[in-house]
Amino acid sequence: MNLTIYDFKSRLLNGQPADLASYRGKVLLIVNTASQCGLTPQYEGLQKLYETYRDQGLEILGFPCNQFGEQEPGTNEEVGHFCRLNYGVTFPMFEKTVVNGPDAHPLFRFLKEQAPYQGEPADADDEIKWNFTKFLVNRDGDVVGRFEPKTTPAEIEPAVQALL
Repeated sequence: MNLTIYDFKSRLLNGQPADLASYRGKVLLIVNTASQCGLTPQYEGLQKLYETYRDQGLEILGFPCNQFGEQEPGTNEEVGHFCRLNYGVTFPMFEKTVVNGPDAHPLFRFLKEQAPYQGEPADADDEIKWNFTKFLVNRDGDVVGRFEPKTTPAEIEPAVQALL
């Protein structure tokens, strides 16, 4: 049996269980985030994408991660408060998640397998390199793109539009 994104579960920031199968039929942008990163202002662009395309079937799923420079040190509650207060984030945010290494969440192991690293150097491993790596998933649950951290939400917009 081939796994899809819908075979994974996690927890929202508030601790509620979340089954990714509930997003079946949606276009997903899955992002590992951090509140104290130079790229944190990307929350603004992510929220804009969400507001623009949510009614057409886009869901953005944020997964805070403290693995890169310890730039997400707060509790899940603090992360949620920061995102709402500073960037008006209304898209689903999940509990802090490990994305690399032996303790990586199975979802992120799957994402990296499905969308290997394409940057320089070409022989680099497929690990996530930093906060705000983005994975684009089509309505069938297939991972169709990986965008490295410095790629802005605005630069991803045409790929999102093509899937909607």
